[in-house]
Amino acid sequence: MTYDDFIATVARRTGLPNEQARSLTEATLQTLADRISAGEAGDLANVLPTRLGDPLRKPPSREFAEPFDLAEFLDRVSARAGIDGAQAAPGVAAVMSTIREAVPRHEFDDMRSQLSTDLRQLTEPVPAPGTLG
Repeated sequence: MTYDDFIATVARRTGLPNEQARSLTEATLQTLADRISAGEAGDLANVLPTRLGDPLRKPPSREFAEPFDLAEFLDRVSARAGIDGAQAAPGVAAVMSTIREAVPRHEFDDMRSQLSTDLRQLTEPVPAPGTLG
């Protein structure tokens, strides 16, 4: 999956324009980098297109994961992306579903294993638009 395909997929899943989908994606990846170890963030960055991997790369001073919950994750994404808090959860879920499709399964599972139980709910696949009953 290319960078442009990734952003277009997030935009389609969220109903946001591409520029907002880009901001949401970057904010989600930056926050994910805060939440997982530097090694895992680097592994994930290495299998994503370069422009998507950059927000995941941590400086050596931030090697360890920060243990925070779903509410804090969503607050950080909301602040970084400049979106309303109500948009953060479905937006993060859209980005996570797109990551799931873009990387090898074992890399996604490795990343997911470092998330708290409440955060893992946002890593479940997002149904295609119009399929919710």
